[in-house]
Amino acid sequence: MDALLLVVFAYLLGSVLFGEVVAKSKGIDLRAVGSGNVGATNVARALGKKYALLVFLLDLFKGFFPILLSRFYFGLDSWTTFFVGLFAFLGHLYPVFHGFRGGKGVATAFGVLLGISPFLAVLSLLVWLLVFKLKGYVSLASLSACTFAVVLSLFLLPFKLFLMSLIIGVFIFYRHRDNIKRLLEGTELGFKR
Repeated sequence: MDALLLVVFAYLLGSVLFGEVVAKSKGIDLRAVGSGNVGATNVARALGKKYALLVFLLDLFKGFFPILLSRFYFGLDSWTTFFVGLFAFLGHLYPVFHGFRGGKGVATAFGVLLGISPFLAVLSLLVWLLVFKLKGYVSLASLSACTFAVVLSLFLLPFKLFLMSLIIGVFIFYRHRDNIKRLLEGTELGFKR
């Protein structure tokens, strides 16, 4: 398989915003509901937990499947896998099919991480669950799990993949800048425990 084609495939798959697709199939403009985000959290507000889980799994798949292909054809510690993971994630943030207006990328990033290191992904998920249980905010749980994953990837992953996780982490924090402001002000939207 050609490396460039796989990177392009990863980006195009990442560019499918399943939250928006599922919501439109139900006659709902997801950008006009709740936070206006196109991810699973806002789908839960608009359509309920069942559809939120579906969108989460589909967004996860966008990161996971291209990484599996890259690992099979090019190996884990390769620049192809680096770019495949990064572009699957960037596809969700800047999707060509949706005017380059995407989501925050947490589920897709988790899919990338799951494809690279299931062990690190499970640990990060446990951090997410713990923070959400204690604080009740999806954004805070996501930022905490992201930080945990980036720090641990320094010790557990090859340097190329640590670098990828660091870049993804920076983008996730950037996309959550409004959430961070609201968390500091005590006005964040969320699902209370």
